[in-house]
Amino acid sequence: MIMSSNTFHFKQFTINQDQCAMKIGTDAVLLGAWANLEHHPNSVLDIGAGTGVISLMLSQRSNEETIDAIEIDENAYKQCVGNFENSPWSDRLFCYHASLEEFTDEIDYKYDLIISNPPFYSDTFKSENKQRDLARFNDALPFHHLVESVSKLLSDEGKFSVIIPFKEEENFIELASNINLFPNRITRVKGSPTSEIKRSLMEFSFNKNGLRINELIIEVERHQYTQDYINLTEDFYLKM
Repeated sequence: MIMSSNTFHFKQFTINQDQCAMKIGTDAVLLGAWANLEHHPNSVLDIGAGTGVISLMLSQRSNEETIDAIEIDENAYKQCVGNFENSPWSDRLFCYHASLEEFTDEIDYKYDLIISNPPFYSDTFKSENKQRDLARFNDALPFHHLVESVSKLLSDEGKFSVIIPFKEEENFIELASNINLFPNRITRVKGSPTSEIKRSLMEFSFNKNGLRINELIIEVERHQYTQDYINLTEDFYLKM
C-alpha cells in the first residue's frame, strides 16, 4: 500500500478518502484479509463501509456474486460509490446510503457473510466529560444494535466477522450469545511482542462449532513485520 495525499494505492485497486472522516487504518485491512471465505458466500454485506476498502478486499479475494455495503454518512457514501466504480469489480459492488436500522427494516434478504469494522472511540480520544464520551460512542454504532441487526440479516449457515477493541471482547460475546450468535474463531492482535493486546478479530455464526483462538503480532520492531502479518496482507500491500 502506498499513500499519496488522500489516496491509497493497493496492488489491485486504489482508494480515495479525502471526503471520509474515518480514514483507512490497520483495523480495516486486517479484517478484510482475515475474514473467512471458505464457505464460499454468494452474498456479502459490509456494515459501515467508509471508503469501501473492506468490500474491495473481499472482491479481490473471491468471486462472490453480490457484495453490498451500507454507509450512513453522505460524504463517505459518495466516496465509497466512487471507489467501487473505479475498481475492477464495479459490477459486483453496490453501496446503500442508509442507517443500519433502515436497511434491516427494508431488506428482505439474507447474507452468507456479514462484515463490520464498527466505529468506536478508544481511550486516547476520550475527554474529561464521561457522559459526552459515552454518547459519542453510542451514536457511532452501539454493539447491541449491530449484533441484533446481524442476527436478522445473516443466513442460517452464514458467518459474521468483526474487529473490536480487545477490552470489549467479553461483552461483545455475551451480547451476541443472547441472540444465538456464537464465536467460532478469534484472533487477538498485538502491535509488537511486548505490547498489550489491542484488537480482537472475531467470527460468529449460529452454530456452536467450537472456538479457535490465536494471536497475531504485527511487528517485531518498527516497520519490521512478522511473517504472520506478511502472509495475511501481502496480496494487498504494494511493498509487503
